[in-house]
Amino acid sequence: MRITQLNIYPVKSLRGIGLETASVTARGLAFDRHWMIVDDDNRFVTQRELPAMAQVRVRLEPQALILEHADAPDPLVIELGRNAASPRLAVRIWKDECEALDEGEKAAAWLTRVIGRPGGSGLRLVRFPDDQRRDIEPDYLRGEPAQTGFADGYSFLVTSEASLEALNERLLDKGLDGVPMSRFRPNIVVTGEGPFDERQWGELGNDEAGVRLGLRKPCKRCKIITQDQHTGVAPVPREPLKTLVEMATQPGWKGAFFGQNATLLAGEGRELRVGDRLSVAGYREQA
Repeated sequence: MRITQLNIYPVKSLRGIGLETASVTARGLAFDRHWMIVDDDNRFVTQRELPAMAQVRVRLEPQALILEHADAPDPLVIELGRNAASPRLAVRIWKDECEALDEGEKAAAWLTRVIGRPGGSGLRLVRFPDDQRRDIEPDYLRGEPAQTGFADGYSFLVTSEASLEALNERLLDKGLDGVPMSRFRPNIVVTGEGPFDERQWGELGNDEAGVRLGLRKPCKRCKIITQDQHTGVAPVPREPLKTLVEMATQPGWKGAFFGQNATLLAGEGRELRVGDRLSVAGYREQA
């Protein structure tokens, strides 16, 4: 099995960036979900509420995060160097509350202008502090310490090309177009195994890099996978959500599932590369 894609999403729910090489941290791939957009109540905002977030282009340069939009004459440039004096906010992600660094009024005005006002609220950009720790729910862990940044719940999301092919075959059988992997916003995409075999994997490892990931929980999908990740438009309402439910890709679980959430077991500070070989260990029951 080999890695075919490495992706990060520096700002939660904005466009992603494909990489050839990615550094591994305890929170996930470096800079993944390192920033987040919040409303006036300091609650996270995603494409679920604002599909137009998919239209914001994201770049990472050595010294800056850069956001661009067709309706903005100038990009928003956020220096990577942290300002110790940045105000701290208590922000909410689902049921979690954690501290975040506010990126300031210029960023807030830029985002509100190009994305809009959900429910009349303004928008702010916040950054995950180095000294903050957001622990992953322990229910599906196997005793390992695990943390993440502003991701919904886990450090990594692993998906399989074979699983996407199986889904697209079913969509084509229904007279619908297939969907690209970008709909599922994965961090690591692999090839070389059968459709939905990933639900049985306990661990994925790259011996050369010394990286080991623990696959811990199936990823339940939401309406974002119905939306084109460049326009925010849903070409076919409820698809491929409906088809995933029909396929029962995670036996014994209700809902639409695609991909597996993972934690870091070993290899912090190492690198993964597209083309790296991965091996499976610790097969698990299919629940």
